[in-house]
Amino acid sequence: MNPNPGKKELSMEVRLVIAFVLMALVLFVTPYFYKQVKVTPEQAKSGQANASPGTPAAKTESAAKPPAPTAAATPAASQAPSEGAPPEAKALKAELYTIDTDVYRIVFSNKGAVATSWILKGYKDNAGKPVELVNPAAVAKIGGPFAMQFKSQGPSTDVNQALYVAKPTEDKLGIDFEFSDGKAVAKKSFRFTKNSYLSQVNTEVTQSGVMLPHLLMWRGGFGDPTVPTPESVEHALYYDISGGKLSVKVAKDAKDGPVSSSGTYSFAGLEDTYFAGVFLPRENGSMELTTYNDSLQVVGSDKPEPRVGAGVGGDGRQAFELFVGPKDIQLLSKINPKLEQVVDWGWFKLLAKPLFLVLNWVNDSYVHSFGWAIILVTVTINMILLPLKFTSMKSAKKMQLIQPQIASINARYKNLSLRDPKKTEQNEEVMALYKKNGVNPLGGCLPVVLQIPFFIAFYKVLTVSIELRGAHWLWVTDLSQPEHIAIRLLPLILIATQFISQRMTPSPGMDPAQQKMMMLMPLGLGYMFYYQSSGLVLYWLTGNLVGIMQQYFTNKSMPTPAPVIDVKPVLKKKK
Repeated sequence: MNPNPGKKELSMEVRLVIAFVLMALVLFVTPYFYKQVKVTPEQAKSGQANASPGTPAAKTESAAKPPAPTAAATPAASQAPSEGAPPEAKALKAELYTIDTDVYRIVFSNKGAVATSWILKGYKDNAGKPVELVNPAAVAKIGGPFAMQFKSQGPSTDVNQALYVAKPTEDKLGIDFEFSDGKAVAKKSFRFTKNSYLSQVNTEVTQSGVMLPHLLMWRGGFGDPTVPTPESVEHALYYDISGGKLSVKVAKDAKDGPVSSSGTYSFAGLEDTYFAGVFLPRENGSMELTTYNDSLQVVGSDKPEPRVGAGVGGDGRQAFELFVGPKDIQLLSKINPKLEQVVDWGWFKLLAKPLFLVLNWVNDSYVHSFGWAIILVTVTINMILLPLKFTSMKSAKKMQLIQPQIASINARYKNLSLRDPKKTEQNEEVMALYKKNGVNPLGGCLPVVLQIPFFIAFYKVLTVSIELRGAHWLWVTDLSQPEHIAIRLLPLILIATQFISQRMTPSPGMDPAQQKMMMLMPLGLGYMFYYQSSGLVLYWLTGNLVGIMQQYFTNKSMPTPAPVIDVKPVLKKKK
């Protein structure tokens, strides 16, 4: 029974019509109240505007803040870097870039951002070609200079094999390299000047924004590859400011693996006899040097040879001044006074360096030839030592005079053993005889002893001074090396002058058999000097000639008196 009999109930048909009318109103009227969100082509491409169906409010939120890509996103979306990641920087192919200055010709490769060639235009090697400081065998096997080694964790990509994007500077005197895979970023920049051996190097490596400490390496040797046994003259080196000394490492020091040291260094790097490649920190901070031993098969060698290498740095971001060039004292002092310490004068620095400065001054100011400069300086040294040599010659003459008396004393004690107390009496008589005649038994040794420091100083000067490299004198083409002729004349002349000098010099008290043995000494000296630098032979030869002249005038002015044969004991016999 209907509770409201006065009210007519709607039929099913009417209800359907009303429902359809309401649905139509919803479909056609709703767009006038809710604006549809427009999707840009960029959003459609990235998939960021593909919001799930929902209420109009949900669509508005999607337009204001696009959701992050999901696993179901398109492949393009999955490769896009996350928010804040560095953009990728990769080259499509390996290319070479050349830096050309007045002093260098350097070739860089964007594969690893390393140098593949470093030529010094102003210097020739033993083959007459410009000096190439980079070992091509090392580039092929280990990598070129400025490859990086990481102290602990490395980046996600091997940056030494990566293809960097290279950007040469407008003046063509610099180049920037950058590589990024979206996580790891490596940057290197090099700046050169037109006529300087000093350049600027900056590097930086990060992984997800975190700095990665690294070393810049130059491996496989350094310097003139055409010198005999180059491995024997190539070193890693650093100058320790706190200790105030130059430290040198050879390849053999790292035969069991790389050897590292760190401290406050004014520079660190590599050298050979006449050239250096060293990094100088922009500020006096801590540096690290790692020495390597690389075994390489080089052209002209039957078996692999050990070559020294160095890694310098230690921080994630590094800024260095880089000197690559000749160890020229004047040049080094002008560029940076710290670089003078690259030249190692050895133990006789107090004598060797002034000697070089004098040689250089005589050459520049007067003779314009290092050969004649060596001769003039040697003559000057002998003239300065003349008073001592003259005293020695006088002592030798007096010694020669009293030899019969000494022989008489020795004859009276000849049958005594060395432990016999009477031997003391013999020595007392001999010393009394020396004192009576004013003879100093060690006087003849003094000039020889004084010559030794000068000899070592000359040897060091000729070894480390690039100014004498390639210096000509008469038929000698390079004073820093032995003569480049089939039969070396200077050592032969030296042997002859040594014979003459020994024949002219008195040798009192020497047994005839000993005198014959001493005549073989010139041959030994000649053999030793035959393989030494021509400048060193010229120094000793000049000293011989000056000595012969001095001995000649001494013999003329101080003829040997007739010896007194009948002698009496100098000391009174004890009762």
